[in-house]
Amino acid sequence: MEWYAVHTRSRHEKLVDLFLRERGVETFLPLVHTLSRRRDRKQYVDIPLFPGYMFVCGDKECLHDVKYTRGVIGIIGADMDTPIPIPEKQIQDIRSIMESNIQLDPFPYLKKGRAVRVKSGPLKGLEGVLVERKGNYKIVIHIDLLQKGAAAEILIADIEPL
Repeated sequence: MEWYAVHTRSRHEKLVDLFLRERGVETFLPLVHTLSRRRDRKQYVDIPLFPGYMFVCGDKECLHDVKYTRGVIGIIGADMDTPIPIPEKQIQDIRSIMESNIQLDPFPYLKKGRAVRVKSGPLKGLEGVLVERKGNYKIVIHIDLLQKGAAAEILIADIEPL
């Protein structure tokens, strides 16, 4: 059983997640709780960390059902017939950062930057790229296949270089 990235129709991530769970497929849809500002009101909403994408765990037979689920555009891979699995470590890093209740921001995919590991605190063991933004340090966790990432604020004293 390996993890795969699924490309969904715009704003259909939660619906596809529901359809796949009903079929018994193990899914992972990281959601960020954020303030939505409308003209007439403000309210908190859960939006996908990676808009247009979600993750499923399964084998090749399971992926056939996933591919033909309503709202799914395709499974990310070299072409439509050969999906590429996502390393388990990347999925576990995203899960641990989601469970830590630390404020997350979507962050662009980075190729440059210093690779670091968190040595203490709620994100201990997490590996990512260190960046500085507006005087604050953040650790960026990325999914290579999607070329997307997420950043969490961190204390510089809690990290060590890889």
